[in-house]
Amino acid sequence: MTDETILADLHSHTTASDGQLTPSELIDRAIANGVEMFAITDHDTTAGLAEAHAYNDRHATPLALINGVEISTRWHNHDIHVVALNIDIEDKQLVEFLANQRNLRELRAKEIGLRLAKAGIEGAYEGARELAGGAALSRGHYARWLADHGYATSMANVFKKYLARGKTGYVPNNWNDMASAVEVIQGAGGIAVLAHPGGYKLSAKWVKRLVREFKEAGGDAMEVVVSQQTVEDRNNLIALSLKNELYASLGSDFHFPGSWTELGKNMYQPKGVNWVWQMDNWISA
Repeated sequence: MTDETILADLHSHTTASDGQLTPSELIDRAIANGVEMFAITDHDTTAGLAEAHAYNDRHATPLALINGVEISTRWHNHDIHVVALNIDIEDKQLVEFLANQRNLRELRAKEIGLRLAKAGIEGAYEGARELAGGAALSRGHYARWLADHGYATSMANVFKKYLARGKTGYVPNNWNDMASAVEVIQGAGGIAVLAHPGGYKLSAKWVKRLVREFKEAGGDAMEVVVSQQTVEDRNNLIALSLKNELYASLGSDFHFPGSWTELGKNMYQPKGVNWVWQMDNWISA
């Protein structure tokens, strides 16, 4: 599929990780919003994809549904996410890698709960675990529980007050490095995409370094279009992708219905950009 005008959204989450819609509900919403090419990229798990494909296949006009996952990595003590697209979800190395990621995620989540409890916030781990259901526990579940229980006015404020670096519930990441994630993704036939490089609260100098080192780690592409960004930010990311010879991707990073992000919203496709679906090894449903 090479039509640059197709409405694509290649970054989203379901209840299999920290999203609030089931895979089926997410498919319905994407189709209702006119999305044509879609990727579900839950955090460190592909558990939602079977339901998504089965439900999508029953639609008269199904999405071009791309297998994906968003992998947490460590880079200079920062949490950096790498989106994998077009992966073989049964690849043995990938399956083992993601299982280890979920173990690391659980260890970190328990430590967050302990630190919050020491600060007088009892029951946060149990509450976040209940919200997660059977999904891998994340800081997003903690943020939702803390906001629901009045510790802050919103999930965003929870991160600022409790979960950001240096705050009460902050626990340093324990992930693998970017190069390891890239290697596993490509070994599973996938495309490694640097997720939302402008969203890590890094200076312009450090964003440039991140993109350069992602390319040096073997990365294939980077997200240049997200739901909430200025034209200047988008143009800067496009320029970085071209300079570092990385293909461009785009995605809403949708987690739940709200005023800030929406499936397919603001997914602009400026001309002169080498889009990830134009890669020779791109496979679309």
